[in-house]
Amino acid sequence: MVTKYERKHTCATDFKKVRYRQATSWVVGECVKKRLINPRRVFKPRDVIDDMKRKFGVDISYSVAWRGREYAYENLSLGTPEQSYSLLPGYLHMLRETNPDRFKYLFIAFDASIKGFQYCRPVVSIDATHMKGKYRGVLFMAVCHDANQQIFPLAFGIGDSENDVAWTWFLRRIKDVFGERPGHVIVSDRHRSINNAVNEVFPNAFHGICMYHLLNNLKNKFKTKTKELEQHYIQTAKAYNLQEFHVLFYTLCCAVP
Repeated sequence: MVTKYERKHTCATDFKKVRYRQATSWVVGECVKKRLINPRRVFKPRDVIDDMKRKFGVDISYSVAWRGREYAYENLSLGTPEQSYSLLPGYLHMLRETNPDRFKYLFIAFDASIKGFQYCRPVVSIDATHMKGKYRGVLFMAVCHDANQQIFPLAFGIGDSENDVAWTWFLRRIKDVFGERPGHVIVSDRHRSINNAVNEVFPNAFHGICMYHLLNNLKNKFKTKTKELEQHYIQTAKAYNLQEFHVLFYTLCCAVP
């Protein structure tokens, strides 16, 4: 019930908040759907907000932008994370059918990689990256170089995080499938869990540190001499014999004492 009517309003227009009731998540999703066709394009809710403002002059909230983007993904037949994960059992089953005795657990190693490893040098580089999807987790990977100096993928795995248990599990699967060859070398960054897992699973293998990870560590420590440091460091890291290495390493130490 209206009890009082003020003919003259004193509220400033700066405080007026406009709500667009028609700008629902469904409408927003239909408007930005074409922008999401390219699966490599990263289109964040903030981009949806800017897009709606630029094209239609409409202000929407972050939650509406997020729901609109999710609606667009579902209606582009890209599916949801739940639908993608539900396809894994069938996908793994078909891998086992077409690659008998080659596919182990939730560890992916293709037959071509398993057979091709014997023609590559036994120098395996391992690393992991954090996944940014709905369920997070860590993607583990192992690669080496073929005779043409091209990256040769060996295996992939998924774990909950980069810890001792996850890395030990992944390296055990590597050893189960690819074995351990004479002169075996594992290359990685200086993650403590990787070091612990290599010592447990590959105690006889040489564990080397990735030169680029180590270079970044040195740059962070010697920030004032990065160009000089990088030049001497790369020359030292690529030395082809021990005598040359000692000479270049001495030069590196003199450059950044």
